[in-house]
Amino acid sequence: MQSSQNKIYDLAEAREKIRRFCAYQERSQKQVEEKLKSYGLLDLAADELLLELIQENYLNEERFASTFARGKFSIKGWGVRKIEQALWQHRVSKPNIESALAEINQDQYKSKLISIAQKKYNLISSTAKGKREQKLIRFLLGKGYLYDEIKEALTHLEI
Repeated sequence: MQSSQNKIYDLAEAREKIRRFCAYQERSQKQVEEKLKSYGLLDLAADELLLELIQENYLNEERFASTFARGKFSIKGWGVRKIEQALWQHRVSKPNIESALAEINQDQYKSKLISIAQKKYNLISSTAKGKREQKLIRFLLGKGYLYDEIKEALTHLEI
């Protein structure tokens, strides 16, 4: 018996499965293309289904970018650079990336950065203040925050 990843679906089955896949949560076009490829569809059939999903509003790049950016910021605490990079990897267009990033409230963004920085600073075990700050800056750069934003946030920490 074949696993579901290797099963070849006919167009009607694939249409139903991919609609459920898109209805469950916002998806990027890249994610949908990869899923359709895993269904064993011919490229022409996959392109036809992709077009249907866009026309029926199951798939919307702007909506995906907005939801993705909000979620990664609020849940994972990602900075704009990391969100931008991830959206780029999902092949989201530059205008939609910019629009999604513009939706992030700047006051909440700064507050989140300071909160994350304070928590991480308290967890860093090094006793030398300079060493702790270096580790903190590296951590926050990895989270996608800009160096200038990080330096500003450091002035607000309780050290």
